[in-house]
Amino acid sequence: MSKSPITTHILDLGSGKPAAGVRITLEQQQGDSWVTLASAETDADGRVLNGFGSEAVAGVYRLTFDTDGYYAAQGLRCFYPQVTIAFRLDDVQAHYHVPLLLNQWGYSTYRGS
Repeated sequence: MSKSPITTHILDLGSGKPAAGVRITLEQQQGDSWVTLASAETDADGRVLNGFGSEAVAGVYRLTFDTDGYYAAQGLRCFYPQVTIAFRLDDVQAHYHVPLLLNQWGYSTYRGS
């Protein structure tokens, strides 16, 4: 199966391991509203490579990561119960990889490849 045009992965910086089993929702902005397009869960390598469909149109999207559920499953609490990353998709022929670097107290992201 080929990759979705939008992919992600999560590295748990606290453990130094991929964050497996994190629930993620992909939404697209339509006017003043957000429309849910897909939901997926990270695999054992902390990735979602084909869970967000096979096509994307230009627009503004957001990924919401259930960080609270991930840390609760480990018996831990976190400061940010969810992380939402909004991004603009302009080139429908390009691949958009949106990584999340995560720990219990913070996070970072960037445009990946």
